[in-house]
Amino acid sequence: MNFLSSLPERAFARPKWCALGLGLLSACGFEPIHLWPLALLALALLCELVLRAGSWRQAALIGWLFGLAHFTLGNNWIATAFTYQAAMPAWLGWIAVVALACYLAVYPMLAVVAAWLVARRFGERGLVLVPALAGCWVITEWLRAHVFTGYAWNPLAMIALGGFERPGFALVAPWMGTYDLSGMVLLLAGTGWLAVSRRRSWIHAGTILAAIALAFAGPWRGPGAAITGATAFTLVQPNIPQDELNDPAMFETQFVKTARLTIAHPGEFPAPGERRLVLWPESGVPDYLRPGYPQAFYNETTFAADPLLARRRIGQVIGQDSMLLTGTVDLEMKGRKVAGARNAVTALDDSGKIRASYAKAHLVPYGEYLPMREWLAPLGLARLVPGDIDFWPGPGPRTLNLGSWGKAGVQICYEIVFSGEVIDAAHRPDFLFNPSNDGWFGSWGPPQHLAQARLRAIEEGVPVLRSTTTGISAVVDAHGVVRQHLGRNVAGRLDGMIPAALPPTLFARLGNWLALGWGVAMLGLALLAGRGLRRK
Repeated sequence: MNFLSSLPERAFARPKWCALGLGLLSACGFEPIHLWPLALLALALLCELVLRAGSWRQAALIGWLFGLAHFTLGNNWIATAFTYQAAMPAWLGWIAVVALACYLAVYPMLAVVAAWLVARRFGERGLVLVPALAGCWVITEWLRAHVFTGYAWNPLAMIALGGFERPGFALVAPWMGTYDLSGMVLLLAGTGWLAVSRRRSWIHAGTILAAIALAFAGPWRGPGAAITGATAFTLVQPNIPQDELNDPAMFETQFVKTARLTIAHPGEFPAPGERRLVLWPESGVPDYLRPGYPQAFYNETTFAADPLLARRRIGQVIGQDSMLLTGTVDLEMKGRKVAGARNAVTALDDSGKIRASYAKAHLVPYGEYLPMREWLAPLGLARLVPGDIDFWPGPGPRTLNLGSWGKAGVQICYEIVFSGEVIDAAHRPDFLFNPSNDGWFGSWGPPQHLAQARLRAIEEGVPVLRSTTTGISAVVDAHGVVRQHLGRNVAGRLDGMIPAALPPTLFARLGNWLALGWGVAMLGLALLAGRGLRRK
């Protein structure tokens, strides 16, 4: 009698409740809980539950209920965002979390149904189901990141990340990409399920399970010696509370706080006058830095109501021979009226001159713009970020050539979660700068955000520097190791040398075509296994 068949049948007698429970357990593999063994167990039991489904409709319901619970728990931080705006009641946040999960659950449902149909074709064999489910998951996770502007948050690949000092099994991401790494997580969980439930040899099963544990938690590339480039940096986390961030009465206090953390002092590294790159977060400067806007906007925010003076003051703060990358807001004018805004990163030198800029391309629906505003605004719906002006998207990944300070790729906040969409491959940067405002992400969002930034570093082979308003700010090397970090709700700065980039990885060269290719290969493996079983 195998292990699973010896369990009481009532463990699977209520497949709907079982699917919901497994969805919750699987989300516990994400930060901040990161109980990856529990997540792997949930995925393994999902394979058993799907195999027991009597029809494709039952399989679809199992997949959807699993996804509903999985995404509801994993995205619970979205409810916190509703507490920082006054236009809508805070309780609407939990309705939004569940409503989003209802939609996102469609993707696990599609993966489960497709895998069930493939397995049923060959007699419901588990040996076919596992690679089929892994391959279908790769494809549907890629779809989730693209359909309706995409929502790529919390791929299963995050479960494979180790602690700050090692990338864990995610070390294989340069040869696969994130979406295929998600499929590998399912493949490993399913292999463990097959080893325990379909083999009589406990030695064989134990060997496979030990290999899985080593893959996820073993000593995969410890921190080692830091490999650094030639550019010194100062990264600032001012810890500005979210409920004060957009209050004009607090703007000057916020600037002074950020400035004090930035100024170089004798005896410190980097020393005053030494060339350095200064990094401030999204929302790092409340001032409008460009000329040509209505004076009323400058009166509310800009130092001395003059953008030139505001820029010169910033130049004095960063000091001689320094370059600043900071989050700003740029306005888009239509004649004499403001038509929209850009969530931007602006590069300023020590004279206050604007040297380069980048506009965020992948905006957050309902956060930075209100979709179908002409229909939803009359119903009382509003953006989660204060303001009536919608943000406009930029053109996509760009590399800012900062001269002797290096070449910077920029991904603002949410943008960095989209695998294969963060680098201008024709102009490969030395590092990625990821300024963010995570203050409205609750306690679950910031560690999940950092985990996804680590995946981008690993698969692209470039370091990532994150400066956030309230944490978690971090310096991540090209292997996904967190070299330095500042925790949530603390003010501070990080100083050092920017870690060196690696040569372009296989994923950096091929992008998500590589991940989709591996997904198709997993489906091919399922078909080959099925044909082999038929011949027996």
